[in-house]
This record gives sequence, structure tokens and C-alpha cells, in this order.
Amino acid sequence: MPAARTPSERSALAALAAHFAPEEVAEDLAAHSAADVWQQRVQADASGRLARYRPEEELNRSLLYCQFITRSDEGWPTALTVLGERQPLGLRVLGREHLPELTASTVAVTGNRNATAHALTTTQDYAHAIAEAGHTVTATLAFGVDAAAHRAAALTGRASLAVLPRGLDRAHPYAHASLMKQIVSSGGAVISLYPPGTPASGATHQASARLLVAVSKAVVLIEALDHSHTLRTAQAALDLHRPLLTARPAEDDIRDGGTARLIAEQRAVLCPDPAQALALL
Repeated sequence: MPAARTPSERSALAALAAHFAPEEVAEDLAAHSAADVWQQRVQADASGRLARYRPEEELNRSLLYCQFITRSDEGWPTALTVLGERQPLGLRVLGREHLPELTASTVAVTGNRNATAHALTTTQDYAHAIAEAGHTVTATLAFGVDAAAHRAAALTGRASLAVLPRGLDRAHPYAHASLMKQIVSSGGAVISLYPPGTPASGATHQASARLLVAVSKAVVLIEALDHSHTLRTAQAALDLHRPLLTARPAEDDIRDGGTARLIAEQRAVLCPDPAQALALL
């Protein structure tokens, strides 16, 4: 079998991002080009898996679905430097041309997937106010609070930003495919850490929660069940020293137990109405 040709820097970065966490290659990339680091990893891989991977072909295939941007590209979200060695090697993007404006002042609005009616109404109030104040509402496209946040922002005429825990060849959840298209067509953007074809998993949800928080200046938690995906986002906000603001939790509702605990432990700031949240922003 003929030796594979040396990949371009961009395709090598995409290949490294598809196979390694950023911190696993950070030291090597500080001293060598991405193409050289990829070749080194290929040679060190006894399984032959990396040797069978074709960076240029895979990147070209992925461009049928979305664009791939790196830290050196114009429009890269500078807020991601907060991640240090965990800063992504690249991002998959739909709506790249809108990304610089969208990420200039971004606020995450998130909460339960199986949200109460009260939480959905509260989400509309907060997301609407945040968008009207000139911030970009960011959420995950998920059922419940997050989808409601995207839709509330759209009602103000402001575009939103979605962070997906899977490849951008399809929406997650798939039932929100039309919502994803609407976000992009109305001047918003969708970003992901993963190449097309990558399914959602516990690991991708956790990494995407960290990305959601890193790109945002603050996180507004509407409703959170204890030990839920939403609390991963809350923990990421605490870890990255982003302000964690919460709406008033519903009384005696288990679906808001996580929010109530964060407030009781003084790990989140209670903002009973959108005006107080905006004042803290």
C-alpha cells in the first residue's frame, strides 16, 4: 500500500481533533506542526487505525455538511481561551459568517429537557429579555428549556447560537431539525466539536456542556433536576468561573431540586426576574 501523503495543516488539525482530546496533543502542537504531530501519532499507533484514516478525504467529506474552523481563523471565539489546554483544536460550524457577531456577548440559557409549564414560560421571559438587551442567547437545541430559549430569541428578531453534542449532519434531537435550520437561516449559527456522523453520548454531552459555558459570558439556569445533564452545565460554569444565575425554583417540585440545592449551597445567584439577571450581566 502506498504511503499516504502528508496532510495539510487544516486537515491534520481536523484529524487530530477527531481522535484526541486537545490536552492530549497540546504539548506536541506547541513544538511541531499539526501535520508532523499527526504523522507521529500515525507511526506510534500499533493498531493501524490512524494509518487507515485519510485526513484530506475526511475533511472534504465533512465540508458537505459544515465548515471547519481553527484557532487561527478569523471569527474564532476568543472566549474559548478560558479552556487553556482544553481549548478545541477546531470547531464544526453552520453559519460561520455570523459567528463573530454572535459570540461577542453570549449568554447561555439552559434547563430541564422534561420541563414544567412554569419553566417554559419563565424561559421565554428570560431569553426574550436577554436577546432584547443585545446578548446572544445560546442553548443546546434540546427538548424543553433549551429549545424554548432558541424560539424566544427568534421572536425578538435576534439570532441565537446552538451547541450540539453530535456531528452537524443532523440535529439533536432529530425532531428539532427544522428548528436548527431556522436558527441558521435567520442569521444564527450551530457549532459542534465533532465531525459529521458522530452520535451523541455521555462524553459528547459533557464536552459540549463545557463548550457552551466557555463561549458564554454567563449561564442562566431555569430549572434543573438533581443529577441531570443540566447540572453538568452548571458545574462547568462553576469550574470556568462563569456567573451562574438561576430563576426562582418552583416550590415542592422535584424537577427543580438541583436549582434549589445550588442556591442553598450559595453556588448560584438567585435572580427572581430577568431585570436582575441583566443587571448582573
